[in-house]
Amino acid sequence: MILDRVQKTARAPRASSRRTVLRSTTTAVAGAAAVLLALTACTGGGAATSNSTPVSGGTLTYASGDAEPTCLDPHVGGNYPQALLSTQYIEELTALDDGKPVPALAESWTTSDDGKTLTFRLRDDVRFSDGTAFDAAAVVANIEHVQDPATASSTGYLALQSITKATATDDHTVTLTLSRPDSALLESFSQPWVGMESPKALQRPQAENCESPVGTGPFTITGWKHGDRVTLAKNDDYWGSTKPRLDGITWRFLPDSTSRYAALQSGQVDVIDNAQPDQLKAASAKGAIRDLDAPRPGASNRLELNSGHGVFRDEAVRKAFIAGAEIDPGLQSLFLGTAKRSYSVLSSVEPFGYSDPSLFRYSPTKAKQLLDEAGWKVGSDGVREKDGQRLTVTFPVSTNQSVPAERSLFQQVQASEKAVGFDVRLQELDLSSWYAALAKNEYDVVSAPYTKVGADVLRILYDSASIEPAPSGYFANLAQLDDPQVDRLLQQAAQTADTAERGKLYEQAQRLILASGTVLPLYDQQNHFLYRSSVHGIRTTAVSTPWFGTAWIDR
Repeated sequence: MILDRVQKTARAPRASSRRTVLRSTTTAVAGAAAVLLALTACTGGGAATSNSTPVSGGTLTYASGDAEPTCLDPHVGGNYPQALLSTQYIEELTALDDGKPVPALAESWTTSDDGKTLTFRLRDDVRFSDGTAFDAAAVVANIEHVQDPATASSTGYLALQSITKATATDDHTVTLTLSRPDSALLESFSQPWVGMESPKALQRPQAENCESPVGTGPFTITGWKHGDRVTLAKNDDYWGSTKPRLDGITWRFLPDSTSRYAALQSGQVDVIDNAQPDQLKAASAKGAIRDLDAPRPGASNRLELNSGHGVFRDEAVRKAFIAGAEIDPGLQSLFLGTAKRSYSVLSSVEPFGYSDPSLFRYSPTKAKQLLDEAGWKVGSDGVREKDGQRLTVTFPVSTNQSVPAERSLFQQVQASEKAVGFDVRLQELDLSSWYAALAKNEYDVVSAPYTKVGADVLRILYDSASIEPAPSGYFANLAQLDDPQVDRLLQQAAQTADTAERGKLYEQAQRLILASGTVLPLYDQQNHFLYRSSVHGIRTTAVSTPWFGTAWIDR
């Protein structure tokens, strides 16, 4: 049913058990191994544990292969590299337990009968690391900061679109007025891109706040050597009942995968991300290097075909490209069994995901037939032509977001498409140049991972309103799908409280999206973290980033 007769209330335990709730876990065995992963139900991530006694002290060194953020404030822009870092110093109003919102910095909440008013009751025992009180005025300041066009937010801005006004009802109560019922809003508040920052710090110039945002988390930023590392120190005044055991974290940026893994093996670093398939295969639950697999929520890894530009305006050409894309052999050989083929636009951890393998069978015969019928004739060099135009497809690739194995997979797709007459032009770009190409609409195909908790990510990615850019200039509907029926279904799902009914609406929308020929699913977003066996107590967040507030190192 629509959120017009719903009253919800949730309440948090006090500080003694709060961390268990915020990083809620259930226990599972990693293979047949002795190492246990306390799995966060919605993400597949977990906590590395052992029988050793926790010790305090030492600095953990993390090496990231993701792009270095241009701003450490996740409100600004809003990409995954920012989430990886900001998780250590910024916390959220809600968390997730088995995919459902539970209290975090917000102690409880209620939703009005018509679904257009959400009231948060906040914890009264929390302070930001600069000493500023966490209160209702701080929450209002953060929401206004995310929504301010000058902040240039994308992920946070899109997540909070339903909020028209935030009001501090009293010192620890915030009332949100919504333009429409929003069944995904509590999920959205579990994400770091809308995390809570000190309102005092937010008053600084943006360039200054980008260097050292201030949160309520277990660590604080002490320095940023651009192009090299960010240093963090433990927050001695952290409000949680479990104080950080580490003295600090050194967050290094090592884009070369071989160097990053070698540093992990030698003990120069303790944890790495963006590991390669052969490195994942070498990890062992009892060995020196171990694997924490934390699949991201939101969308799958997929190719988006730009239906608003160039040759892919024609649905037949889009479907010919999909039929001509040979995925499975490359996926198997390049990823060594570490990635499973997807036929859904949603991650496998999303319960509302819908798959249809029949739409994505490799068939060069079908591809050629569709192109013949669309009037594209084979030219002298094998590339098809029509009315003097070559069948050229521009495919920008972010070298920061696509690991080498994935870039090799794209090259194999390029070869299979050439066999049916497409001239696929791969362009390997750094992250800023990649974003620029998208903003200028200079792409026909793009691989654009997008992380957001819950199936509402479909609204952000495929509602026609998302063809318009957020204040940051980024627009999320890269397929430029413009289907009123899809819009209606996604908007209706966003306003529906009944879980079963929401599932039906999301399935109908996904059927239309998959059948449109604007998306080619590949596999789940790869999200593995390799860590040394001396590291214990790593946990993961709602968006599958590692959290080191309970971590310790047995040197």
